[in-house]
Amino acid sequence: MSRVNFGAKPNMYPLPVLIIATYDKDGNPDAMNAAWGVVTDFNEISISMGDHKTTDNLAATGAFTVSMATEDTVVGCDYVGIESGRKVPDKFARAGFHATKSEFVNAPLIDELPMALECKVKSFDNGILVGEIVNVCADESVLTDGKIDPKKLKPIAFDPVNNTYLAMGDKVGDAFCSGKALK
Repeated sequence: MSRVNFGAKPNMYPLPVLIIATYDKDGNPDAMNAAWGVVTDFNEISISMGDHKTTDNLAATGAFTVSMATEDTVVGCDYVGIESGRKVPDKFARAGFHATKSEFVNAPLIDELPMALECKVKSFDNGILVGEIVNVCADESVLTDGKIDPKKLKPIAFDPVNNTYLAMGDKVGDAFCSGKALK
């Protein structure tokens, strides 16, 4: 194998396309696209983000939801990442999104995105948002046998090298099981 060096770059695969939804101080829904996020504990998510209207909203409400962008919603999900809520107050509606208030936190669920993590802000320091996951909800349309089915959810990933969105692939193994063949 011959490796090529690229230097320090954020080239990691897959990067989930996360849609962070909040209410502003007046109760209007807002959403932004973020790709640099990860579950950091059983009930905790961390997301790297700069200064946005969303960060103002997080400070005002202390809550947010995180939805997975999907193949069916790529246009609206990309739009909330390229347009600023500070410049376009109706960005949420222009993306084709509709909101339903979460039962668990003071943040909107995006009706068009069938799965969401409902979170309370634990901290926001140095551009890192840490949220406590208080509930995960999913539309019945993306469930199989009571579990979230990635084939039905159809989440997308961000390719930071080519600036593209990718569909997730097929199952290639069983977690915590496939490696047993080497025991």
